[in-house]
Amino acid sequence: MTPQEKAAALRKLVQRKREFAFAYFQPYKKQKLFFDLGAEKVERLLIAGNQQGKTHAGAFEVTCHMTGLYPPWWKGRRWDRPTRGWICGETAGAIRDTQQKKLCGEAGVEAEFGTGLLPKHLFVEKPSLARGVTDFYDTIQVRHCSGGISVARQKSYEQGREKFQGETLDWIWNDEETPMDVYIEELARISSSRGMIFTTFTSLKGMRDVVERFLKESDAGRETVTMTIDDVIGEPHGHITEDMRAGILARYPAYQHDARIFGGVLRGEGRVFQATEDQIKEPVLTDLPGHWTKLWGIDFGIAHPFAAVLIAWDKDNDCIHVLHALRMKTPVGTMTPPIIHAAAMKPIGAAVPVAWPQDGTQRDKGSGEQLSHMYRAAGLRMLGQHATFPDGSVSTEAGIAEMDERMITGRFKVAAHLNEWLEEFRNYYREKGLIVKERDDLMSATRIAIMAKRYGQAVPLGGRSVRRRQEQVCDGLDFSWDW
Repeated sequence: MTPQEKAAALRKLVQRKREFAFAYFQPYKKQKLFFDLGAEKVERLLIAGNQQGKTHAGAFEVTCHMTGLYPPWWKGRRWDRPTRGWICGETAGAIRDTQQKKLCGEAGVEAEFGTGLLPKHLFVEKPSLARGVTDFYDTIQVRHCSGGISVARQKSYEQGREKFQGETLDWIWNDEETPMDVYIEELARISSSRGMIFTTFTSLKGMRDVVERFLKESDAGRETVTMTIDDVIGEPHGHITEDMRAGILARYPAYQHDARIFGGVLRGEGRVFQATEDQIKEPVLTDLPGHWTKLWGIDFGIAHPFAAVLIAWDKDNDCIHVLHALRMKTPVGTMTPPIIHAAAMKPIGAAVPVAWPQDGTQRDKGSGEQLSHMYRAAGLRMLGQHATFPDGSVSTEAGIAEMDERMITGRFKVAAHLNEWLEEFRNYYREKGLIVKERDDLMSATRIAIMAKRYGQAVPLGGRSVRRRQEQVCDGLDFSWDW
């Protein structure tokens, strides 16, 4: 091949990457999980920090549904025919500069048209312009691989609810938070077509209606995926590197880190804990000193998920380390058999004693047996009584205060891979001064363990239990076992 031919081939490759960028997309794990959930969920939310790939993920999914070109790894929803959908955002200008740019290329620059994720050769014609907003497309038409034409219209929330009426749609993509009245209209547009709504945003406006819908209201057809800066850094092809991390954190005030960096909900002074996520995270501890005591804390799954948190207490430095966290959903109106929960806990720490909350003294409606006794029968080393502080109190606020004080003084650490624990931490908040008791199962289990930490034991981890024996305890000593 001559130098001229090599140069021509290189130009052709560069042009292909510019005009067929869709073919070069590699999803991060959280993006792929978001796509996969589309196979069964009607409503999905990808909540992530700034510049972490949430809008790119939304644009990629739109491209798949409009073209019918699904990659080999795709496990989400598929259409084998042309589709109709809406691309929605806060304002026409915001849509043009983010979603439209991702799909079609830089607005107003002729040479850039077709350099987005929608392949240039599949546009039926250049999209039609809307009135009133420079270079904002009203309608986008793309050829579907099955034959026929897919149509997408761009709509802004500022148009109001009335502009979201009329059509029957296959899909709707919302970028940034949707007003509730608009969202209800969107649901009406897909209800008769087996359609779906997928939403991508960074939550900077607090616990508003649509955010509450995803984070507070349980529904089999609805799911939330949280993506953080560490989910991007952890990928081999991540566009954010570890070297960039400190600089990104420095851009924003600490109280905004949860939302802008870790995909939480911005709540400002409403957050329960003062510490940032970076202050409490640590690498996974693989070789624990033998004298560190261990204790499980659990929160029974009564009308909410069951949760178990394993802590280790380094008494020399008075530091609590959260080693493992389990959260298991409980079907509405039922209670998962304790043996299922025990089976998940015992391979991690069968010999570790288990602290439990006061509601463990309640009796199962079917058998009449106390919950704590049922878990003991399943093979867990349950404490002889529910968790309390040394003075016998069970104050939730006292437990939170100790956790908070430990966090800000560097005496509370959480293994960095415990994503569910960290997600609850980000979204743990107050309203009118009171802790909101929703999606806080792991937080509660951790607090229970902190209350009863004096009952931890320096036992090995793993699936082997300890020999049953009779404890000899002096009267008045703050130490009691029943296992």
